[in-house]
Amino acid sequence: MSNENNTPEDQEAEVAAQAAETAADDASAGSEAVDPIEALKAENADLKDRALRVMAEMENLRRRTEKELKDTRQYSVAGFARDMLTVSDNLRRALDAVPDELRQNADAGLVALLEGVEMTERELLNQLEKNGVKKLEPAGQKFDPNFHQAMFEVPNTEVPNNTVVQVVQAGYQIGDRVLRPAMVGVSKGGPKEAPAAAKDGDDEAGQTVDKTA
Repeated sequence: MSNENNTPEDQEAEVAAQAAETAADDASAGSEAVDPIEALKAENADLKDRALRVMAEMENLRRRTEKELKDTRQYSVAGFARDMLTVSDNLRRALDAVPDELRQNADAGLVALLEGVEMTERELLNQLEKNGVKKLEPAGQKFDPNFHQAMFEVPNTEVPNNTVVQVVQAGYQIGDRVLRPAMVGVSKGGPKEAPAAAKDGDDEAGQTVDKTA
């Protein structure tokens, strides 16, 4: 507050000093304020980052959902298909139970019956294959515990050790999953597999097979 005893000149000088101090304070406050353009750029970058994260999460969700739907469609028949394999086994046992001599001397009625059973077996396996069920063909392959179940060993020096030389019961897979391992007999006493085959050969399918069907 100005002093009443001050001269007009002193009062003017005091007013000018106060005005200068106010201007300095305003300038200082303005220098400390955030640049609105930079603030908008920062906000835009933050929103862009959030949007990219949301898009990535949605894409991952879409892929997971597609895979789950595909697996559901492909493996939903696994239980039914496994039960149908029992029917196929019984048909095969019925055919194998007829001796070759009887087949050769069979009358027309028996021949028609055997042909009907064979056709039924083929059609059953065809329908299973249409639904993704594939028969394993392990004969001559290296024994793989992921696909094969060893029932016995067969002395055989003509093939590498642990080679499947006999199939007792056929195995099947559905998609990438084992539906039923093949029951096999494996060779024993033959030469060991060459180390080069392990390096240069194909990767064993059993290393990645899914056995949860």
